[in-house]
Amino acid sequence: MTIINQMSQLSDLVSQENVLKNLSVARLVEKTLHRNEGVLTSTGAVRATTGTYTGRSPKDKFIVKDDVSDNTVDWGPVNCAIDEDVFTRLYHKVLDYLSAKDEVFVFNGYAGADENYRLPIQVINELAWHNLFARQMFIRPTEEELTEHEAEFSVISAPNFKADPAIDGTNSEAFILISLKHRIVLIGGTEYAGEIKKSIFSVMNYMLPKKNVLSMHCSANVGKEGDVALFFGLSGTGKTTLSADPYRRLIGDDEHAWSPKGVFNIEGGCYAKTINLSKEKEPQIYDAIRFGSVLENVILDDESRNPDYDDTSLTENTRAAYPIDNIDNIVLPSVAGHPNTIIFLTADAFGVLPPISKLSKEQAMYHFLSGYTSKLAGTERGVTSPQATFSACFGSPFLPLAPATYAEMLGEKIDQYNTNVFLVNTGWTGGAYGEGNRMKLSYTRAMIHAALEGELNSVETHVDDIFGLEAPMQVPGVPDEVLIPKQTWNDPEAYDQKAKELAMKFHENFEKFTHASEAIAQAGPAYRG
Repeated sequence: MTIINQMSQLSDLVSQENVLKNLSVARLVEKTLHRNEGVLTSTGAVRATTGTYTGRSPKDKFIVKDDVSDNTVDWGPVNCAIDEDVFTRLYHKVLDYLSAKDEVFVFNGYAGADENYRLPIQVINELAWHNLFARQMFIRPTEEELTEHEAEFSVISAPNFKADPAIDGTNSEAFILISLKHRIVLIGGTEYAGEIKKSIFSVMNYMLPKKNVLSMHCSANVGKEGDVALFFGLSGTGKTTLSADPYRRLIGDDEHAWSPKGVFNIEGGCYAKTINLSKEKEPQIYDAIRFGSVLENVILDDESRNPDYDDTSLTENTRAAYPIDNIDNIVLPSVAGHPNTIIFLTADAFGVLPPISKLSKEQAMYHFLSGYTSKLAGTERGVTSPQATFSACFGSPFLPLAPATYAEMLGEKIDQYNTNVFLVNTGWTGGAYGEGNRMKLSYTRAMIHAALEGELNSVETHVDDIFGLEAPMQVPGVPDEVLIPKQTWNDPEAYDQKAKELAMKFHENFEKFTHASEAIAQAGPAYRG
């Protein structure tokens, strides 16, 4: 079937009388409640639960292999291929399924705050609360823009349509299929709203580098003097929390791009983890959850409808989705200049990496390609405790192109704009996971503040003999002993053993980057067994 015929059938669907387009937040809230898809909380937010799928399902995500993607996508265990025929059959089944529904919801908007690089999208949803999610997460057009809006990519989400693997060629009842040729994302079998958001991020990660724009899995903010900071890290490492700084204006919390003019937010909202959320620790996020926001898998008190952010009985991956303008000190439109500072965030479950260290350019490239962190419980299906993992560019699941493509672009920009890079461990201290404690948020904030203010440029440093990382000996507001991980362990020999174990994991992982220069390869841990 040709692209024209595919899009013609899609156009027929969105023209049906059962399709409700670009409803207001209030009407989508009403629809969500009327259809019993969610409940109203005491904050004014809607709470919905997602059933079996409480996180992304990487094993059910595929990119359609065709004449457009065949020679451009970095195929492998992350970017799994699926035949175009499989996509086409499921596409028709899903459209027939939605055509028979009493109501279908459509949102028209954009991905990309810079008008020169934005992607017009449409999100077609079976569920009203998913459409509310899309409206809050993507960039909302003005009334004038809406009249001229022509979608260049479509997301079609039908959570209650379940695939039959034996017939449909999927791995399970759930599927997330990205067709770069037909410019369609097809989602079924899962109610986890994050699949909608991340599928478009994957699309932007494919399209933007072709325009000489680096797409990045990071948060970003800007200081009073216009200095821009980027925070890289996988879900749960602190991107959203640490970029929501009362002394700096937020550009965005998760997805950005770096063009020849500067950085811009890909999204129009925030998708914050709410596990253990409190007004005292994270006031900006806490106060942002109000009418129109979506709470995902958060437990409520039956009577008061107060959220219990400490309750993980459904999942640890509880979430809040809200428009970025629910945060007070933001940049609108979400664009800014070139980054002065880059922070790589890692949640080290081994408890051996320094809480902060300054990286040379070569070390920055090494750690960017490595993307070490710990997968935190609930972020993906089947992950129930932190697991050491390496995710290239701190976002491997969302990168259709080879990691070297993004790494080379980042290296060039670090050189061009003389950007400082720091590695920050938001994970464990005083021992590995299960023995030590999570790094105090107040300490991490103090260290990042010092880095952004240039206070670490001339302090005495200590070079770790296992990792070769240069850590400051003193940071205002942080006990000195916290800065040297070995000093926080009761058993120094146990620390050495654990640190060497992690160092070898770094080396084993980096073996796959055969095209990395010798200088970058040598910038990893000093200990080599």
